[in-house]
Amino acid sequence: MVREWDPRNASSAELASLLDTLNAVLATDLPQDPPWRETCMREYLAEVMPGERRISWVAQAEPAADGTPGPILGHVHVLLLGSIGVLEVLVHPSVRRLGLGRDLVLRAARRVYQEGFESIGVEVVGGTPAVAFYESLGFAREYVETRSVLDLAAVDWTELAEMSTGVGTGYHVQFHPGGPPDELIEAYARAKAEIRDVEDGELRPSSYDPQRLRDSLDCLHRRGMKPYIVLALHEQTGEVAGLTEVVVPAQHPTRADQYDTIVVQDHRGYGIDRAIKARMLLELRSTEPQLTEVQTWNAQANEAMLKVNAELGYLPDREWCEYSVDVAELVHRLDNSR
Repeated sequence: MVREWDPRNASSAELASLLDTLNAVLATDLPQDPPWRETCMREYLAEVMPGERRISWVAQAEPAADGTPGPILGHVHVLLLGSIGVLEVLVHPSVRRLGLGRDLVLRAARRVYQEGFESIGVEVVGGTPAVAFYESLGFAREYVETRSVLDLAAVDWTELAEMSTGVGTGYHVQFHPGGPPDELIEAYARAKAEIRDVEDGELRPSSYDPQRLRDSLDCLHRRGMKPYIVLALHEQTGEVAGLTEVVVPAQHPTRADQYDTIVVQDHRGYGIDRAIKARMLLELRSTEPQLTEVQTWNAQANEAMLKVNAELGYLPDREWCEYSVDVAELVHRLDNSR
């Protein structure tokens, strides 16, 4: 049974069942990734940025003979933002290849089409069955990143401390748990607007204006995801010359997620990128002692940042791809295959 589903009023049992399916998928497709926890799962699924909407469906097994609800075996949600619907699908490994994934995609695609959107995008992890699944539906690869993972147990902390001080004269490095102070928000947004560590993709839009940046930070906190920021300030002008962002999610608190790392064009060549990322790791070691890993994503053409990550000890893990498809074509293809 597939039905529309709202995490805001879902039962605790439904959330726990969905979490079981998510962790079964991770154990099968990404066995090196840490399992997710129930902490803040409702908030993670429900909270969105202003102007965005998320619509979800679940596939649930038939009730048991005593009336106990069956487990949730599949889930799809689509995030409507800008001009695109961003899709995410989970199907329990025990019921794959039975058409459930296609049914869930069709439910979401029909709604996206009805809402007037023209395309659907999805993140697809390399080396998993999702690649063949989405390509069979007509999705085309648009963009590829490399995910790299840093094992904190393997870090040489003495060497890392030296790296953190290797920034040129005229710059001051600051650590800001929770996000940048409000007096630096405008300078922070200007730095993000000028250049990004990776090419700007539609599936993960960055926040380029002060209010959207505030909204983004608020949304992270509501979802149970703690942001940490390290800034390199140009002492003469007070401008943000470089920044790096790491988020520690309550849902998998042993592995942190690297977000943007940016060095403004005029301030490149002074060792800022390596210094601020090293400083971040040193701060996380004391503020988040349960952390064992940090994962980051980089464009494969971004040789400079890949080199910095290698110097810090990150190891390439797998490809992380963005796919998209025309929503009208997708609905037509899926309807005709039923």
